[in-house]
Amino acid sequence: MERIETDLLIVGAGSGGLSVAAGAVQMGTRVVLVERGEMGGDCLNYGCVPSKALIRSAKAAHAMRHADQYGIASVAPQVDYAAVKDHVKGVIASIAPHDSQERFEGMGVRVIRESARFVSGDEMEAGAHRIKARRIVLATGSGPFVPPIEGLSEVPYLTNETLWDLRELPRHLIVIGGGPIGMEMAQAHRRLGSEVTVLEGGTALSKDDPELSAIALDAVRGEGVRIVEGAQAARVSGTAGALTVETDDGQRFEGSHILVAVGRRANTDGLDLDVAGIETTKTGIKVDDALRTTNRKVYAIGDAAGGLQFTHVAGYHAGIVVRSAVLGLPAKAKTDHLPWATYLDPELAHVGLTEAQARERHGESAIEIARFDYEGNDRAQADRLTDGRVKVVIRKGKPVGASIVGHQAGEQISLWAFAIASGAKMRDVSSMVAPYPTYGELHKRAAGAYFSPKLFDSAAVKRVVRLVQRVLP
Repeated sequence: MERIETDLLIVGAGSGGLSVAAGAVQMGTRVVLVERGEMGGDCLNYGCVPSKALIRSAKAAHAMRHADQYGIASVAPQVDYAAVKDHVKGVIASIAPHDSQERFEGMGVRVIRESARFVSGDEMEAGAHRIKARRIVLATGSGPFVPPIEGLSEVPYLTNETLWDLRELPRHLIVIGGGPIGMEMAQAHRRLGSEVTVLEGGTALSKDDPELSAIALDAVRGEGVRIVEGAQAARVSGTAGALTVETDDGQRFEGSHILVAVGRRANTDGLDLDVAGIETTKTGIKVDDALRTTNRKVYAIGDAAGGLQFTHVAGYHAGIVVRSAVLGLPAKAKTDHLPWATYLDPELAHVGLTEAQARERHGESAIEIARFDYEGNDRAQADRLTDGRVKVVIRKGKPVGASIVGHQAGEQISLWAFAIASGAKMRDVSSMVAPYPTYGELHKRAAGAYFSPKLFDSAAVKRVVRLVQRVLP
C-alpha cells in the first residue's frame, strides 16, 4: 500500500471539490483529490448541465409551435428524442475537459480514482493508497433520494442519474415530486411531446414565494402538464411501459415511465465517518459556520454539508475553505445572500428572505413589499414575454429578499443578490441607469414602486414642493 502525506486531501471532484483543489494547489498547497465516480460530479454529468441542455431543446420545440405570435407560421416540431440526448451528451463533452483529471494533474494535483474511507482522524484509505493529511475536505455531493414506496423497487423507474440513458421519448411520464427537478423535467418532456403528470405530496415548488411560484405553475399547467398536489405516492405496480401509481387517497395514475424526483440526500455511505469522530444530521454532515465538522481537521462543503443543494453554493463554500484551510484566515459561511433559480419557463428565482420569512423574523410592521410586473416593461412587451413579476422584501430601506418569476429570472436575480450581499439600499437600485429597452429596467422600476407612495402620496412632500416653487427664481 502506498503511503502519501499531503497538506490537503479532498474527497469528491464535483464543483466544490474541484474549486478547492484549483485554488489550493495554485497557492502552493500539496493537494490530493480522490473521486470514485466521474470527474465533474453530479452537476456536470447528471444535474445542472444535462438538464439545462434538455430544457434548451424543449424550448426550441415550444418556440416552433408558437411562432405565429411573431408573424411567422407555427409548425409542429419533429422531435428526435435520441438526437436530443446526443445534444445533451455533446454539451457535457464540451465542458468535461475543464473538470478533467488531466487538467488537474497538470496543475499539480494528485488525482486518485477510488472510493475513500477514514481509518483515523486524519487518514483515509483509497484503494491501494493510505493518505495522511493536515486538512481534509469532504465534497462528496448528494444523490437522488428514493423513498420507500410500496412496489417501487419491483418496477423500472428513473432518477435524475438514469434519465440521461433513456433514448425513447416517454409516452406518458409520471413524475413523483413537484420540486425544482421534477417540475423542470415535467415541462421539458411535455414540450418534447410526452404526456406528463406530476404527483406532489404537499405543495409544488413549496420553497419559493407562493405568490410567484403560482405564476410559474399556472404557465406549466397551461402547457398541458397535470400537476396533482396533496397526492402522496403510496404504491407502484405494473411493467415497463405500463406503470400505475396509486396515491394514499386512492387515486390511480397510469403512465409509461416514472421519474422519482422527491429530493436528494448527502453522499456519506462508506466514508466511515464515525472512525474520524464526525457527526451527521438528518440532511448531511454536521458543520459549524466555518464549515468544520466535529473533527476540527475535517471540513464538509456543498451538498455534503446538508444545507442548500446548489452548485454555486458548493463553489461559495470552496472559497470559505480555501481562506480557512489554506490561508489560515477566519471565514464563515452565510446564507442570506445565496440565490437559487428554477429553470421553468417562466423562470423562478429567489435570494434572501421570502415575505413570510421576513415577517416572521422581523415582525409584520417592519416589512415593506415592492412589486413590478413584466407587462410594464417595454422589452417584455416586444418579446411577448409579459408573464412575470419582480417582488422585493424591504426592511429599513434595504432589500432583505427578492423573488422574480419571468423571462431570464435566473440571470436577473444576481442584481438583488449583489444588493443584499453588499448592504445596498433601495435608493442605490433606484439610482441605477439600465439601458433601454432591457429587462434590467424591471428592477429600477421595482425600486421606484417602493419610493412612489412615499413621494407622490405624501401631503408633506407636496407642501414642501409648493413652498419650493414659490421661492424659486
